[in-house]
Amino acid sequence: MNLWQFIKVGGATMYVLLFFSVVSLTIIVERLLYYHKRSRVRRDSFMKTIAQSLGKKDLKEAIDLCGQTDTPFAEVVYAGLDLYSHDETVISNAMERRVTVETTKLEQYTGILGTIGSTAVYIGLFGTVLGIIRAFRDISTAGSGGISVVINGISEALVCTAAGLCVAVPAVIVYNYLIRRIDTFVTDMELSASETMDLVKAKQK
Repeated sequence: MNLWQFIKVGGATMYVLLFFSVVSLTIIVERLLYYHKRSRVRRDSFMKTIAQSLGKKDLKEAIDLCGQTDTPFAEVVYAGLDLYSHDETVISNAMERRVTVETTKLEQYTGILGTIGSTAVYIGLFGTVLGIIRAFRDISTAGSGGISVVINGISEALVCTAAGLCVAVPAVIVYNYLIRRIDTFVTDMELSASETMDLVKAKQK
C-alpha cells in the first residue's frame, strides 16, 4: 500500500495520528535547533572570561560578553552582574528568577511532545478496535464470510496500531532526550549563578 491507501484503510483515526505526527515532527525539529543554537558556548570557558573581566574591574566588558552570548547561563550571569552594586540577596534572587524564566523557555512545547508520545499508541489501539468491530459487523450484515474475510478485516484494522507506534516511539525517545538536555542546561545555569555570586562577593569585599 502507498501512503494514501494506508491512511484510507485506517479511517478517521489515521487522520488524527497524521496530525499528531506533523505536530510531533515540528516540535522535535524546532527544539533541537533551539537547543543547538543555545549550547554553542562552553560554560567553563565563558565563566573564565567573566572572571578575567571582573578581575580587571571591567564590569562593562563582562556585561557586554553576556549580551553577546546566546546561552541560558549567560542570561543568568547578566541578571546578576546587572545588579552588581546591590545587596547579595538582591543579586541572588535576580539570578534565581532568571533561571526559572530560562527553564520555562527550554521546557516550551516539550509537554505536548510527551503527551503525543504517551497517547498515540492508545489512539491507534482505539482505531484498531473500531476497525475490528466494523469488520465483524460487515460479516454479520453479509450473512457469510470465511476466515479469510475475518483476517482481512483485522489486518486492515491493525494499520492504526502500527501508525500509533510509528508516531509514539520517536516522540517518547526525543522527549526523554530533551528532558536530559534541559537538566544539563539547568545545571549549567545553577553553577554559573553560584560562580557569579562568589565573584561578586570577592569583588565587593
